[in-house]
Amino acid sequence: MSTASIDRVTLDRRVPPLGGFNLTYLGIELKRRLRNRRTLFFTVAFPVVMFVLIGLPLRDEALTDVPLAQGGVSVAAYILVSMAMYGAMMSATQTGAAVAVERSQGWSRQLRLTPLNPFVNIVIKMIAGMVLGLLAVVATYVAGAVAGIQLTAVQWIVTGLVGWLLASAVFTTLGLFVGYLMPSENAAQVTSLIVVFLSFLGGLFYPLNSMPDFMQTIARFTPVYGIGELARSPLTGESFDALWLVNALVWLAVFIAGTTWAFRRDTQRV
Repeated sequence: MSTASIDRVTLDRRVPPLGGFNLTYLGIELKRRLRNRRTLFFTVAFPVVMFVLIGLPLRDEALTDVPLAQGGVSVAAYILVSMAMYGAMMSATQTGAAVAVERSQGWSRQLRLTPLNPFVNIVIKMIAGMVLGLLAVVATYVAGAVAGIQLTAVQWIVTGLVGWLLASAVFTTLGLFVGYLMPSENAAQVTSLIVVFLSFLGGLFYPLNSMPDFMQTIARFTPVYGIGELARSPLTGESFDALWLVNALVWLAVFIAGTTWAFRRDTQRV
């Protein structure tokens, strides 16, 4: 056997199916996230407490011109959806930012030694973040239902699914992006501040039309805007706008691309 053949046999490694995606690795990621009791507490409790303090007192106030007695939606329902989204966003970014700790422990570079595709690694962590986001949405919606928030079955399902799927996916990748760029001691705090800032700037906590015109223009370019409008449209009665979905998908693509680049950059010494 020639030297070239030996080198090829020695150095080449088989690329696993689906880029290395497997349920074992996904299960490990889920167990690690679900064992973090502090994260679970804030994931479940924080949006519920915020809804009870801010939204519940407004359950008798109509959101639109349609009275509650005639099937209108309360302001409390609007805040309920917003708080569920906020909980999903916050838990998702914290899940993503946890990679900063993995970096400090050398786990990211260890993964780079395997045939695992960087994009697949992001997808697996995104799924883990979405599971925590689902817990936040379910806990908040259960609290709303127990408190007497009146919504149709379609409104419960559509607002919950849209808020969960898009908010968790977009903000997990944002957390991953920050986590691969910053030291472990700063990542969690920075991502929390980013989520709070984007939530206010994107109109998550109040209707966009209550903001000054220039702020409304800025809000439309934030990653919160499209998700919020899509999730709350069943409550506000606004017609579907394709730009809402484009906004969410573009930001998701940006964060995935940024995370893939940051992961390769962080592990290029391997």
